[in-house]
Amino acid sequence: MKPIHCLSLALVGAALATPLAAQAPARTVIHAGQLLAEPGRPVRGASTIIVENGRIIAVADGYQPAEPGATLIDLKDKYVLPGLIDSHVHLTSDAGGIAGQLEDITLSPAAQAFNAEVNGMKTLRAGFTTVRNLGDGDGATLALRDAIAAGKVQGPRIVDAGASISGSAGHMDGSLGYRDELRPFFAGAGNTCNGADDCRRAVRLQVGRGADVIKFASTGGVNSRIGAGLGKQMFDDEAQAIVETARLFGKKVAVHAHGADGIRLAIDAGADSIEHGTILDEATIAAWAKSKTYYVPTLSTVNGYKERIAANAAAYEPDVLAKIQWRISITGKSLEQLVPRGVRIAFGTDAGVSKHGRNGDEFELMVQHGMTPVAALKAATVNAADLLGLSNDIGSIAVGKSADIIAVASDPIADVRVLKQVDFVMARGRVVD
Repeated sequence: MKPIHCLSLALVGAALATPLAAQAPARTVIHAGQLLAEPGRPVRGASTIIVENGRIIAVADGYQPAEPGATLIDLKDKYVLPGLIDSHVHLTSDAGGIAGQLEDITLSPAAQAFNAEVNGMKTLRAGFTTVRNLGDGDGATLALRDAIAAGKVQGPRIVDAGASISGSAGHMDGSLGYRDELRPFFAGAGNTCNGADDCRRAVRLQVGRGADVIKFASTGGVNSRIGAGLGKQMFDDEAQAIVETARLFGKKVAVHAHGADGIRLAIDAGADSIEHGTILDEATIAAWAKSKTYYVPTLSTVNGYKERIAANAAAYEPDVLAKIQWRISITGKSLEQLVPRGVRIAFGTDAGVSKHGRNGDEFELMVQHGMTPVAALKAATVNAADLLGLSNDIGSIAVGKSADIIAVASDPIADVRVLKQVDFVMARGRVVD
């Protein structure tokens, strides 16, 4: 008879000594001290989760025995909950400002792919088993997505937008800030568009590259290397053409928008989510509250800005620095206004602007600016799964779903800061070092 294998937290790293294909045993039994199977519902006490071939096949009360040959993971002293979801990351870089601009011209796509893999593992070890990557011009994260899904490397599940779209001279125009003779090279990604027909072309290009979701910018951006403000920078027919073309191919749409006019444009066009959403007026709030559009606050950007400026006062160009200082001063105000109005919130950090692996910092900021700990956790599980169209697979610990499971030392409902230090991660049935 085969023995039962018991993995304590001190021993789970040994799983990485074997090839990926061998890391998911036929059956794994997890004993959870406290189980928050679905944030927003009551916490269960002592529980058993049974995993087979990367899927949850049973969730039971009490500590059920493990059959011979199964792997037993002892988390009796932990709070166990679903793998977290970050709806807004940029995996290819952890640089910003002038350092990020330098990377644009020095790093090859291959080098960016290695960056993405490293940053993906930082994110996974932080407890985020799924991410939505909202911008990658060279296809590194599209390739990483496929490699992870095929089991070739470890990393979070990736929902990828390919290259983000904007009008020429808009936030996603990669040629901004370079000398005139260099701009055609950086504008060569084909992700900028002018006029409705051209914007349809830009969407079709990303769909053809394999994008899971379409992202476009309806306003200027804080990090754009142009002093053109943060208001609307796309015409109504252009935005409508992007959304309609995305829908034609069954894709959801995320919209970078800071100014109220650009937010309202995106809501009226039928966007699935607004990223950042910094400036609001009453008409925009009212329209948002009536819509099904999610808000992805990305409050953590301020941490990245503060850290880079503290390390180097010249980290950002003057035009960008002025916008950053404004962004720091206003961060969280929109969330404070939108939560009482019932706007749906999904968790997203903009990691890459903030630091990869520090995604859990967002929880503390969300609570500081008007959300309850339960609501913040729902934003990173149930709500984010809905936004990504993956509710049947992730977002809760339930029979039939992917075995994306994390554990922390104490109750995250009592103090969300515990989510900054995740003690155990399982992604698709495999234990992560």
